[in-house]
Parts: sequence; structure tokens; C-alpha cells
Amino acid sequence: MHKSIPAWTTGLCILAALPTFAQEKKTLTFDQIFTKPVSITEPLPGVRAWADKTHYIEMRSGKQVQVDVKSGNATPYTPPPATGNSVSVKDNDIYLQRPDGSAPIRLTATEAEEKNPTLSPDEKYVAFTRNNNLFAIEVATQKEIQYTTDGSDVIYNGWASWVYFEEILGRPSRYRAFWWSPDSRKIAFMRFDDTRVPVFPIYSEKGQHGYLENTRYPKAGDPNPEVRLAIVPVTGGNITWADFNEKDDQYFGQPFWTPDGSALWAQWMPRDQNQLFLYAIDTQTGAKKVVYQEEQKTWIDWFTDIYFLSNNKGFIVKSDRSGWDHLYHHNMDGSLNRQLTSGNWRVKELLQINEKKGAIYFTARKEATTRYDLYKADLKGGAPQRLTFGEFSHNVILAPEGDWFITTYSNINTPPRMALVSDKGKVARELGNARGTAYDSYRLAPTEMKTYTTRDGLVLPITIIWPFDMEAGKKYPVLISIYGGPDAGTIYDTWRPNMPAQWFAQEGLIQVVIDNRAAGHLGKAGMNYIHRQLGKYEIEDYMDAARWLATQPGVDASRMGITGGSFGGYMSAMALTYGADVFTHGIANFSVTDWALYDSHYTERYMDLPKDNAEGYKITSVMTHANKLKGLLRIVHGTMDDNVHMQNSIQLVDKLEDLGKHFEFMVYPGERHGWGGPKSTHSRNENYRFYYQNLLQKPLPALFKGTN
Repeated sequence: MHKSIPAWTTGLCILAALPTFAQEKKTLTFDQIFTKPVSITEPLPGVRAWADKTHYIEMRSGKQVQVDVKSGNATPYTPPPATGNSVSVKDNDIYLQRPDGSAPIRLTATEAEEKNPTLSPDEKYVAFTRNNNLFAIEVATQKEIQYTTDGSDVIYNGWASWVYFEEILGRPSRYRAFWWSPDSRKIAFMRFDDTRVPVFPIYSEKGQHGYLENTRYPKAGDPNPEVRLAIVPVTGGNITWADFNEKDDQYFGQPFWTPDGSALWAQWMPRDQNQLFLYAIDTQTGAKKVVYQEEQKTWIDWFTDIYFLSNNKGFIVKSDRSGWDHLYHHNMDGSLNRQLTSGNWRVKELLQINEKKGAIYFTARKEATTRYDLYKADLKGGAPQRLTFGEFSHNVILAPEGDWFITTYSNINTPPRMALVSDKGKVARELGNARGTAYDSYRLAPTEMKTYTTRDGLVLPITIIWPFDMEAGKKYPVLISIYGGPDAGTIYDTWRPNMPAQWFAQEGLIQVVIDNRAAGHLGKAGMNYIHRQLGKYEIEDYMDAARWLATQPGVDASRMGITGGSFGGYMSAMALTYGADVFTHGIANFSVTDWALYDSHYTERYMDLPKDNAEGYKITSVMTHANKLKGLLRIVHGTMDDNVHMQNSIQLVDKLEDLGKHFEFMVYPGERHGWGGPKSTHSRNENYRFYYQNLLQKPLPALFKGTN
């Protein structure tokens, strides 16, 4: 399950607006919102990159220009001629494209499909997988080199097992589990053995007889794939296996080559995921040596990057071991050189290291947990300098060497603006403002960012889009849109336009977004609450927020709706069961309903093994609380969801039927973890029908029929 937020089927999100004078502005029509959406802001300049340290690249009238930071003068920009080759797969074979535009060169000609072709850094070889074995082909001679021969339906070389693809290497990997060394002389790869991983059958209703799609999917407590880490010379020959026992209950994260390619650094965790080791692997012998070790009482997340300094001066990593994400400089032997940042705030990303200046540039949530700023800090330590400005959230493009940056900045009440800024934090030039005549022409619903307090005293953010022209003494229904997963907050002080929210504000719906304690605003310290009881604190936070909402003028506590997808679907199902005294209506989309039914790596990170935490699995299962359901719950799932299996919803349906509970159930045949096309339109309109009938208490307008 990803930290990224799934595309909810509600179609509702935050839209902020400055206070307006109703009599001077037009109200958006149905067609302007749903059929031919009108843009309420002006486009910003098309700045996406830097040509060099003093010129940024901008699109003007369909052409690229480079703009001098000091004078503002623009001259035509001609990209440097392409020097690199590229590879692609067509009709299951690999083709090489030269930069001169000549006809592609076919490198393979087999019936089997070649997957993930990846050029070596020197572009002399292309590595790929075929039939779960690892290969490379020499570009000059088109000689093929086969590194492994034991690939099968359960043995994968350089091709990730499902749980590694989904939870460790990530979907952008496209299952690739091999990595070129920087000098192009070696390839590191993982070998997976799924023999002991249980098979989960996913049924398709297609055709006369249907079929089963079988996936090796380890659920919580199940045997995981056995993994080996290897290094092989590009020319072939003996494989060097890293000194680990594949029979151990363990995980390997993405490895990292040292800049000179002399060593491979492997990330390793025990199955409990509360220790992280970085091992330097000898590429000749496979011997390992610890260069970094971290232990926490709850869990540890993988490093997504390691930043090596030049001349073996060490490396920088981001860790939340203090309870907050900060940067640490370690020597190459692993000893701590110094902590570079500290405090009760979170570093987001290290953008640049300028060793000549002795400076680092990074983004962080320091001024407010809902905003991002750019900072500069000394490599020798000391307080960071904020380079961005104002009460805005900033999205920056940093120039080479860090002397300049371009920021697109906004807040919940201010449409985006763009500025050129120096590394002293001085605005050199405003480049654009999205607030123009279109924005000023329309009346937009008022939005507030507020806070609520949990039963144990934590203060967390909540946003509310209020209906237009609320009448004193009248009660209005509430719809809360959530995700709620660990470190996946949705409330940021930034401009996030969404047109359907304007329609429902006109219709009289109070639209709310809530973040819980594990959403990231309180750092890892806040996330640690949920260890071994994933979902309990989160739903209690939502209950506390909803109870606070019910005390606000105009809020109808008898029409308190909630919706979300994936983890948000789980939260919605928990809201109508565990939180049945607070929430009255809910739509739970493609939801986990019992953590024993979800995959091993994600679930056990937060919950530990089922055998070690039986009570935690029980109290966080929707089924445990199903008997409390008294509002209206709609359960929605795609029949071929290969991430959160429809088994989750079916087991909840079975439980509710046995309890004699009324509920609604909607399936989307053949759909996975979310859907598009006609199913998306149908899902959206059925959600809207639910809101109208149950929250707004009137029929769905005929206007929605046939909308795309």
C-alpha cells in the first residue's frame, strides 16, 4: 500500500478562496464545473529547468528561451545535441535508438518478451530480463550474455517478487531488480525464490468460463520470498553472492553503489523491521561489513537515497530516529561525523550539496507542518537559513550551485505566484501570478484551515469548505474525505483547486478534510502511536474531529458522512462501525477490512506478526466492530484488485449479512485498485447520488446524467 494517496472516487478536495463580495462575482454553472470546466486562474510561466547556473529555461509561444537571472533578457535556447542512446521494447524485442535520428537498431529477436532494458552508464551494454533470467547484450557486437539460467515460475533473477515491487522497490521500478555499477563493469541484482509464498487466486468473470489469475502474495504472517543479493561482471562469469543466508526471515532494500563502483551498499532489515543495517559488500568475495546501523522501538523506513560526498569524505542520510526527519553526516566507516539539522520539524528532501561552498540545500516543514520551505545550512553544522518567504508553501527549482532558485508559492487562500530568488533569500523578480481576471470574475466558496484537539491533547489540522450563504439556525450535512495512512497527510497550506467542490458548496454540503496524528504533522513521534494498533488511534482522531465539528454553528451531526479509498476506505469502514456513534453515512472504496488479509511487509511494519500481536489485529479489524453498524455504509470494490483483494470486502459483507445489518455493496468487474473510463464516471455519479439522497436529502439532479 503506497504512501501516495489513491484517486478517491468522491471527486471532492480542497478549494480555497479569498473573501469575496457576492454581488460583484458570477456563480459557476454546472457546465462550467462538470462538462466544460472553466479555468479560474491564469497560467504561470512555463519554467521547468535551468540551462546553467545563471539562466533558466522558459517556454514562450511554444519555443524555449533562456532567461538571464540578472538582466531578465531572454534569448533563444537550443538544447545541447543529444549524445546518449535510448532503448525501448517493441513487439517484445529491444531496439536501440541513436541520437542522430537514424532508424532504430533491433538488438534482440526472440519469441519471449524482454523486460526493463537498461543501458549501462557507458552505453556499451543493455541489461534486461527474459523468462525471469538476467541478460545483457553488447551494443557494438550484439553479442548476448546470459548471467542466470534457473529462472522459472517461482525463481526470478533481476525481476522483483510482488511484495518487493509493491512495498520496497516501488511501482516506478516496474519490477526491475538489477542495478548497473557507475563504471559499467558490474551488475548487482536480486534473486527471488517464491516457492514458499502462498498463491492468492484472483477470479475474472470474462468469457464463458472465466479464469483465475494466481499471484504469489504473502499476507501478514505468511512465508516471504527468499532473497539473495548478487554481483556479476558485465562480461559474464562467476556470480558473487553477498554473504547472507537466504533462509533467514529478512528483507533487502534498494542497494546503492559507491560513486567509484568499488563497493555495493546493501540495505538489510530483520522481518520485525525495527533495525536497519547498511552493509558494504565486497564485490569480489561477497563479504559484508557494517557501515550504518539504526534501531527503533517501532519500525524503520528504507533509505530512498544516500548522498555520497567527494573524496571519501563520507555520506549523508535522512533519518527519523530522533522522532523527526533530519540529516546526518557519517564518515565512510559509518561513524557519525555530525548531525546537520535538528529540532521538532521535518526535513523533506536534500536537493543539493555544494561542497565548494560547504553548504546543503533542502526543503523542510519547519515554519509550519502544513508548509514547505527551502533552507540552506552549513556542512559544518549550525542553524539553517530559510531562503523562501512569507506564509506560503513553496515548490522550488534550484539552480546548479544553488545561487538562485525559482519558487512557485501559494497558500490555501492565495492562487500560485512565481518568483526568482537569490540564495540570500532576496526576491529578484516576480515572474507570474495565477490570480487574474478569470479568478476575480467568479464567486468561490469560503474555506478555513483550523485545528482540532484529540482526546489526549494533540492539536491537528482540519480544513472546511463552507456552503454559500449559510442561513442562521439552519443545519447543513458534512462530507469528510480522507486517506489516513501513515505519513500520508492531505492537509497542506497550498492552493488546490477542485471544481466539483464548488458545486457541492452551492448545494449546501460542508466539505471537510482531516489529518490524524500519524499523517506526518507530528513527525515519526506522532506515527509511533499507531504501532501494533494500526487504525485505532486514527479513527479515534477522526471521531474527535467530527465531534468538534458537531459543535460548530450550522453543522448537522445527524448527517455526518465520510469517504475514502484504500486506507481511506478502511478508515471509512471503521468510522461506520468502531465510530458508529459519530458517523452516520460512509462510502468505503477498495478497503482493507482486516490487516491479516493485507501483505506482509506493509502490515507487519506497523502491526508486527499476527502471532505476536493477536489482540492488535483483533481490535483493528472492521469485522470485530461490525455489530455496531447503525448508519448506512456502502462498500465498493474492483473484482480483480491485486493490491487490496476483494476478499476484504467479501468477508465484511459476509459478516454484516450474518449480523442482519443493512448496507450497500457495489462491485466493478475486472477493475483493479481504482478504475478509470466509463466505470469511473459511473462510480462518481453513484457517489454523488449517495451524497444527494442521504446527506442533502434530495434527488440527484438530472444534469448529472451523461456527464463525462
